[in-house]
Amino acid sequence: MIRGLVTLITAVALPLAAVAADGTVKPTKRKVAASAKASSVKSKSARSKRVRTVAFVPARPSFGQIAGLHTTVDPLELKSSVALVMDQDTNEVLFSKNSAAVLPIASLTKLMTAVVVTDAQLPLDETLTITQDDVDTEKGSRSRLTVGTQLTREEMLHLALMSSENRAAHALGRHYPGGLDAFVAAMNRKAVELGMNDTHYVEPTGLSSRNQSSAHDLASLVKEASTRPLISELSTSPEYQVMVGRRMQAFHTTNGLVRSPEWEIGVQKTGYISEAGRCLVMQAKLAGRKLIMVFLDSAGKYSRIGDAERVRRWVNQLAPVPAVVAPAATTVVHDVPKLTS
Repeated sequence: MIRGLVTLITAVALPLAAVAADGTVKPTKRKVAASAKASSVKSKSARSKRVRTVAFVPARPSFGQIAGLHTTVDPLELKSSVALVMDQDTNEVLFSKNSAAVLPIASLTKLMTAVVVTDAQLPLDETLTITQDDVDTEKGSRSRLTVGTQLTREEMLHLALMSSENRAAHALGRHYPGGLDAFVAAMNRKAVELGMNDTHYVEPTGLSSRNQSSAHDLASLVKEASTRPLISELSTSPEYQVMVGRRMQAFHTTNGLVRSPEWEIGVQKTGYISEAGRCLVMQAKLAGRKLIMVFLDSAGKYSRIGDAERVRRWVNQLAPVPAVVAPAATTVVHDVPKLTS
């Protein structure tokens, strides 16, 4: 009798429980579901906390940050620690900031890769194949060009310049007469030929921080690249589709300014690895002049684009700040040694 009464009271007090014949209380499906949901929420919360913890791990400082180049103040308040703006036709320097510093240049390397490829006058319609040798073991970067992908030399060059495809750039070097070593040697010979005395290359993609140059040297490279119609055309292409395996895939430019009606860009290339920061070189027509712009070691995903816009507005407003940065703003970097990794 007492046991039956306890069972009845328990059943009333716990409406979400089921009472067995022996008087024990079992959770209902509703309660089990609620418990499972709470556990799931807790689990998701834990995972979310883990993800947030990973996201806030500080990025590796760039060589420019280590050298203290970001402390240099300039009139345009650029986010890039190194910058150079010069007239392509007269070589007049309009703006200079830490332009003698030698830093890693990331995928700006691919501009020299393109120059060497076009110099070689190899068949642009020759089919090249992506192999395991083209897979990035330096940084572990991803690519949509899977091993086995076959594209023409021109298509590889297009993707290397427009979308900064590392495997495409590496394949171009590997298919050079004499192989990759011969290609890198040709890159360095061309640098010497162009008077790029602060420049050195070890591979054709820019993934290695040992590919280094200065803003002045890169201006010479941009000037040379702008004389190649194919490089101009491919580097300023907004998008391109190629067949990868059995699927047609669309690739896009890494430089959003290419699509802007306010810009008339003749040549461009972006670059990024942690050691180099965000980089950008361009040849563009502004205020009736062909200007070469170099931005290195910019902090922030869109800051190099912002710096280019600051320069464009400044040039169009007839230079409201001194045409050349005062020596006091740059003397701290002329003694910066060549940086190596």
